[in-house]
Amino acid sequence: MAQATWQRVRAASSPLSAECVRVMDRLPWFAALPAEQRAYVGLVLHKGLELFAQWLRSPGQPLPIGPEVFRAAPRELARHINLKQTVALIRVAVDIIEQAVPELAAPGDEHLLREAMLRYSRELAFGAADVYAAAAEARGAWDARIEAGVVDALVRGHAGEMTLMRAGSLGWPRVEWVQAVATPAPVDYDLSPLRTTARHGGLGLLAGEAPTGLVLLLGGTTSPEDALATVVDALPDAPVVVGPRATDLSSAASSVQEALAGLGAVPAWPQAPRPVAARDLLAERAVLGEFSARRRLLDEVYKPLATAGGDLLATAAAYLEGGGSVEGTGRALFLHPNTVRYRLRKIVDAIGYDLTDPRDGLVVRVSLIVGRTLDL
Repeated sequence: MAQATWQRVRAASSPLSAECVRVMDRLPWFAALPAEQRAYVGLVLHKGLELFAQWLRSPGQPLPIGPEVFRAAPRELARHINLKQTVALIRVAVDIIEQAVPELAAPGDEHLLREAMLRYSRELAFGAADVYAAAAEARGAWDARIEAGVVDALVRGHAGEMTLMRAGSLGWPRVEWVQAVATPAPVDYDLSPLRTTARHGGLGLLAGEAPTGLVLLLGGTTSPEDALATVVDALPDAPVVVGPRATDLSSAASSVQEALAGLGAVPAWPQAPRPVAARDLLAERAVLGEFSARRRLLDEVYKPLATAGGDLLATAAAYLEGGGSVEGTGRALFLHPNTVRYRLRKIVDAIGYDLTDPRDGLVVRVSLIVGRTLDL
């Protein structure tokens, strides 16, 4: 290629880059960028044309495509212009330069310059893809660390303003409810399909590992039941424990802690449904020594029975300790069996547990043990 050709290309790098930016301004999204960002694009174009001219001088050397082309712009430019838009800008630049080939090429070099330009633009597009891929990997690793920190703060009960800000930086949306889900941490489990499922369902999703399992935080504005069912279906086949529902992320620490406490207790109930509410595992959690579970059994079961009157507490104790026999309870308390049945119905009204159901009977039986031993 003639020396005059690469000299003309080098001399035209500034006016050509300016012309490219002028034409790019016709793109609505580019025109909406701050002036500083548009100027950075011009610098990248100018640098690319200079390197192109240098390569034309010795076309046998490797193409100068790589970080040096994009070094003229700061790394955060990739946050303002995505890869698809970058390819569109490269296409505009190629069109402008291709139109200038007759003026830039020395006689007889038109075909060679056009071919070199197409080869260079192709490599430039690949170079841009590498830059965006590296930025995405770095951003993904950083986001993963932030996400793990947010979940860890909730596990520890230290969710403050900084935790909420970090969650917002991860794209956590405005939600009407938040709920924690705990499941055994699967080995080499890819969360990407689950994140896709959550995103398509309009859900916020944060995930992190606690010492005892995998913690998921769900948030949304749609039906919590439907959202939970969708997520549970996407999880590996293992127990899933759900914490109580919170109104926002700042109040979700108790939901996380209860879900994890339930996960530790769920093996004691082999027939537990999937998912199972952490509240439905209060008896197992209390047996394992969880003080908060004992306190809740005391406040939600034992004390209401004790204060309800009508000897409901004595009836519950006699019924459960007598093997669940209405007649046996009546003999123990000198009551007619119908009176015992009436009191059993009153117990359901008072605490919501039906002593004739084996599972409910277990919960009340444990609450009786707690109430007799815990300092009131």
